[in-house]
Amino acid sequence: MLDFDFLEPASLAEASRMLADLGDECRVIAGGTALMLGMRQRMLTPSHLVSLGRLTALRGIALDERGGLRIGALARHVDVAASPLVRERWPMLASMASRVANPQVRNQGTIGGNLCYADPSTDPPGCLLALNAQVVLASARGERVLALSDFLVDYYTTALEPDELLSEIRVPAMPADASGQYARFLRTAAEHRPLVSVAFVARRQGAVCTEARIAVGASTPIPLRLPRAEAYLAGKTVTAEVAADAADIVAADIEPVSDARGDADFRRDMVRVVARRNIAGLFGLPQE
Repeated sequence: MLDFDFLEPASLAEASRMLADLGDECRVIAGGTALMLGMRQRMLTPSHLVSLGRLTALRGIALDERGGLRIGALARHVDVAASPLVRERWPMLASMASRVANPQVRNQGTIGGNLCYADPSTDPPGCLLALNAQVVLASARGERVLALSDFLVDYYTTALEPDELLSEIRVPAMPADASGQYARFLRTAAEHRPLVSVAFVARRQGAVCTEARIAVGASTPIPLRLPRAEAYLAGKTVTAEVAADAADIVAADIEPVSDARGDADFRRDMVRVVARRNIAGLFGLPQE
């Protein structure tokens, strides 16, 4: 690892100005779980690190005035997983956070840092996408709010401007008739990065799905919503056959990546399996 200067701004505006002044020579550090690995391997060689550790305004998990969830960008994965508020009202999100990577990463890594890193093979983006999450981007110039689908642009690429920081994640309130599940497939039990993830949120009246949101992650460059499968499920009584048909649509509508961990055909097949099981499981159907 090469030498660098460690900067500790006392406010978000000060951090923003540092980013604007230093440009590509600096990197933001929050939990640092991914950044330190890249620096040790000399994939990244910043001359300055801008630490967010003193920005207490970026911490915390609370309700907003409309009953939605506000998660500070510096909230750790373990904080999200253990939050009584999240566990009660957004159990799908708490369940996902409890499985991110490994205990070391969950206890150090932040949810904001995870989203900004934009690694396609992590858990939070797909889960938050199915929950209709938004992100708040802040700088010395002000704030702007983006849907998560607009924030995630491509492999390791986001819509952040050079002087911006992600300050907060917003998750809308879950309707009383809605529930969700986050499911994933790991290539081996020892691997902590999902090969496939499927997040499914449904509003339901008994066995009838009145509205569906499905997001696939890990197998695609960025997590994707699947509108055709969502429209297929809306208004249907969910049976094993309907779940299988919806999963076929999901698998057909993605363009999976191929890499050393799995080729496109294998990923598509596993997306189909995970989607079918997730849809069936949420509606209490037997799973093969």
